[in-house]
Amino acid sequence: MTGRVTEATAGVRRLRRAGFPELLRQIHDPPRVLYLRGAGEVELLARPAVAIVGARACSPYGSQVARMLGRELAAVGLVVVSGLARGVDGEAHRGALEAEGVTVAVLGCGIDRDYPAAHRDLARRICERGLVVSEYGPGVEPAPWRFPARNRIIAGLTAATVIVEARERSGALITADFALEDGREVFAVPGEITGSLAAGTNRLLRQGATPLTSAADVLEVFGLGVLPASQPPTLGENATRVLELLAESPATADELARATGFDAGPLAAALTELELAGLVGEADGRYRGVRPPN
Repeated sequence: MTGRVTEATAGVRRLRRAGFPELLRQIHDPPRVLYLRGAGEVELLARPAVAIVGARACSPYGSQVARMLGRELAAVGLVVVSGLARGVDGEAHRGALEAEGVTVAVLGCGIDRDYPAAHRDLARRICERGLVVSEYGPGVEPAPWRFPARNRIIAGLTAATVIVEARERSGALITADFALEDGREVFAVPGEITGSLAAGTNRLLRQGATPLTSAADVLEVFGLGVLPASQPPTLGENATRVLELLAESPATADELARATGFDAGPLAAALTELELAGLVGEADGRYRGVRPPN
């Protein structure tokens, strides 16, 4: 069911093409107008930004990676752009909010709608600091063809697009195609070769997309270098528990599963989060904590 925003409709702003940020004006088919709601200033659309998109029905691994990337990239001042969808999109937005950063949600329906309705509260939180935007005015219902069209705006607002998980025919791959057409950087998170959720991202890698191994890979595009030592990454509960165990001694995945009681999916997600954060390394089947540099 679609959630209509009644209170915020009066606060909707309209931005014509002449006021678009330069990156969005450069795309092949820019929208004629953008509708905006939220406390964020229009100028934040011109700030350095990265898109994080992927599967709606993502795995625990994809969920953890999307949230971690949203959190770490927003923590250094990048605007995180995504589509408010279930799965990877929602987790990217949540990660940015956890870092008290700014995030922008691009809708595939009228600006007076929260779609999906289950993300109404998430949209409200995004609006407290950032923006919800759409090329569609109030009253426009969601339609299947509008979501691929909105993906050109997600790619167009950003200098880099990260695909976390994507099936072979995922809408996230459309975002990647738009980004490539516009000459933007495209990153893909490597996945298991036997998993359908990695079929799209692994194909992107074969076609020349940049493998994403940590948030630092994205930061290089913006000349930001590594994450500041004064801002250590915020870890999820499962990752924190695994890191505590590895601080005592190295362990295999089976040993960690027995010690934590975690199933394979949550454990893999926690280990991936720690590896991407640079806190854990693996060699010969054993995981060990990595001492951060002084």
